[in-house]
Amino acid sequence: MTDWRSIFGHERPYDEQVDGIETAIDTARDGGYSVVEGACGTGKTMIALTAGIDLVRDPDTDYERVFVLTSVKQQLHQFEEDLETINENLPDDWNPVSGLTLVGKADVCPYNRAGAGGIDDGNVYDRCETLRDRTRDLTGEGGDTTAGSLTAQARSQQMGLADSGRQGGGPRLLQTAGETAPYSPDLPEYSDGGPVDVSTEYCPFYAQYLEDLPEEGSDGDAVEAVPYDFTEAGMITPEDLVARSVSHGTCPHSVMGAVLGHVEVVIGNYYHAFDPRTTGSFTGALLDDSTFAVCDEAHMLEPRVRDLVSDGVADRTLRDAETELSRVIQPIKFEREGRRAEGGSKTADADLVRAELNDSDVSYDELEQTLEFVRDLRSELDRRVTAHLDRKHRGWQSNLTDLADDEIPLRDPAEPAEDELTAWAREAGYGDADWVRAEAVGAVVERILNEAEDEDRTRAAPAVGRVLGEWYRRDHTDYFREIELERTWDDTEPADSWRRAYNARLALHNCVPSDAIGERLGMFGGGILMSATLEPMDAFTEVTGLDYLEREEERPVVERRYGLHFPEENRESFAVAAPKYTYDNRGRPGEESEAQRASSGAGDSPRNPTRRQYVDAVTKVGRLPGNVLVGMPSYAEADWLAGVLEERLEKPVLLDAASDDETTQALKREFFDGDGKVLVTSLRGTLTEGVDYSGDRLAAAVVCGVPIVNTSSPRTKAVRRAYDDEFGDGFTYALTIPAVRKARQAIGRVIRSPEDVGVRVLLDERYARDSWDSVRPYLPDDGEFQPVSPDMLDVGLERFRGRLEQ
Repeated sequence: MTDWRSIFGHERPYDEQVDGIETAIDTARDGGYSVVEGACGTGKTMIALTAGIDLVRDPDTDYERVFVLTSVKQQLHQFEEDLETINENLPDDWNPVSGLTLVGKADVCPYNRAGAGGIDDGNVYDRCETLRDRTRDLTGEGGDTTAGSLTAQARSQQMGLADSGRQGGGPRLLQTAGETAPYSPDLPEYSDGGPVDVSTEYCPFYAQYLEDLPEEGSDGDAVEAVPYDFTEAGMITPEDLVARSVSHGTCPHSVMGAVLGHVEVVIGNYYHAFDPRTTGSFTGALLDDSTFAVCDEAHMLEPRVRDLVSDGVADRTLRDAETELSRVIQPIKFEREGRRAEGGSKTADADLVRAELNDSDVSYDELEQTLEFVRDLRSELDRRVTAHLDRKHRGWQSNLTDLADDEIPLRDPAEPAEDELTAWAREAGYGDADWVRAEAVGAVVERILNEAEDEDRTRAAPAVGRVLGEWYRRDHTDYFREIELERTWDDTEPADSWRRAYNARLALHNCVPSDAIGERLGMFGGGILMSATLEPMDAFTEVTGLDYLEREEERPVVERRYGLHFPEENRESFAVAAPKYTYDNRGRPGEESEAQRASSGAGDSPRNPTRRQYVDAVTKVGRLPGNVLVGMPSYAEADWLAGVLEERLEKPVLLDAASDDETTQALKREFFDGDGKVLVTSLRGTLTEGVDYSGDRLAAAVVCGVPIVNTSSPRTKAVRRAYDDEFGDGFTYALTIPAVRKARQAIGRVIRSPEDVGVRVLLDERYARDSWDSVRPYLPDDGEFQPVSPDMLDVGLERFRGRLEQ
């Protein structure tokens, strides 16, 4: 029996940590889950790791690993750091706890990281599979060579480049993660002594991995190919993994897969446990009762898994599937018509197509029927998008750049019924078999084309077949079908076509993912779900399926709540009774021109009284010394407020817009550096969750309004209706509670340690007063957020500043 205190990474745990660890251990021994809402500073990461490692190291349990799942990259790093802390403080006679962080091929492929070999983020997955298959073909049974010969040839080719005088006579070696590989940045080409052809390119890293595998038929395990002792290595980050693998000349992604089932702590994201394709191809072996699951940032579990278990297929994928089907049908069709395929075509020959069809249960007639179905489906999609734009945006062909993202519902979102596309297919003469058999047809098309081209690629036909099958099988209450229009730009499409401005997608949304979440959690032996914002707990356990596990499978679900235990005198919290920040009250952002504001006699104040009160309140907080974070319901609202604040405040005002991660990180660094600033962002962005604002990085945070998503969206209406049917109160469960969690996440950025000092402000009377739409019951029940009127906010702020100066 282990002692969890020997695992705990710090000298003395808080009382909350003692309770949290012991609760998690006891609950997991009974096959259950702990659900923990813990404020910042609770040490939830250390609670989860300590409890999980104790169970894994205890010989009296069946637990073999801890599987950490998080939706925030910052928290992923926190688990890595806490595991390293645990290892640094273990008793001297204990082995370090082995850990591994899971990432995708793009993050670890040496060629992709080095920008070499013609491999980049856009093609790394397809190129990787092709090179792996070719390497296996060359070295497998009946192959031309061995894995050892391929790696030796790659090394010698690199030396040959040096001998030829390239790069000043020195060897030109691939470098990444601070290490140098024994291969050139160029992909090597296998030669059997004859003419070298580009089709003989292979991956030397994968060849070395194959060479290191135990002999086929032996009792060895793939883990023997790992070029380091992972039981002694402790926490292996992706950078560590690449460095150790590249220096040995082996494939980092293959090593990651080999180690996966053997380390004690695996750190990943929700994809690794809930995405059907990821679990089917990579992490499925972790989904059993020997795994202790840790769901971090669990308030995001429901929306993230909803996306993962939803499905869809894009117009371009339908187009590609149509092309693939035509290429497979063409040889037999031409043969029957006495014609030949055009020279140079990669189309499979008739004998290959017949052979593959004979080995499957798919007929040639089904190939033709599926092609016709896909072709008609794409035509119907085109017709519906065109009709929608004609109806909603008259003259849209001449203003393609003005079109925004949009949705076209295929049924009334508030009334579950058969969707219009399914009804169209039936009226067009397509029956059940056309939907269901498309998946088998797609699989055969993929095999034929890969065989014909001697290149494994991700084909469109299987994806289209899978979605068509799901479209037919799923019900119309929990699943909502629509056409999504995503803004893009494609100059290859005609100037008057919507396809130039949009990529359309047939979307199949899972409105109620509780079954999918509960089913997956039920596969693990037990675990812990935790976040700073889970209340109300009963709603959380319902929407995640935990109540089903407790009620039907009799697995315990134990709740714990831990509030802020930092000095109260270091913080002040206000709920300001400003008018509700709703569209009806505030109107559109930026509706007033500068001239209108000037004519109103209000200077730089908005004419709209609701907006004026919010600007006044944010300005008061913005004048506090230090950095101030302001969260708005949308990026459009953030853009408006930042413009107004620039006129009012002397300190710099930064605006966070929807952008890529690199731009966001640069903005964050600018905010942290130098003197105080105001940063205005959307509460649905990335800067209000999972970002560490400890120390003097943040003096105050303001949330404007309750960030309820757009209730007019068809998808939102469908989710609300499905939640009405499932839980009885769709608006509360699907909209209000997630919105308050967003607000609480943003406010929680201020106080991150016992030394932090700051102000937290919730602006909107729904936070301050009890009413029919009040959200005050969903705030922490410690009563810290004191209701104040807008004109008394500055009094409270001055009182707090005065108290600190005493």
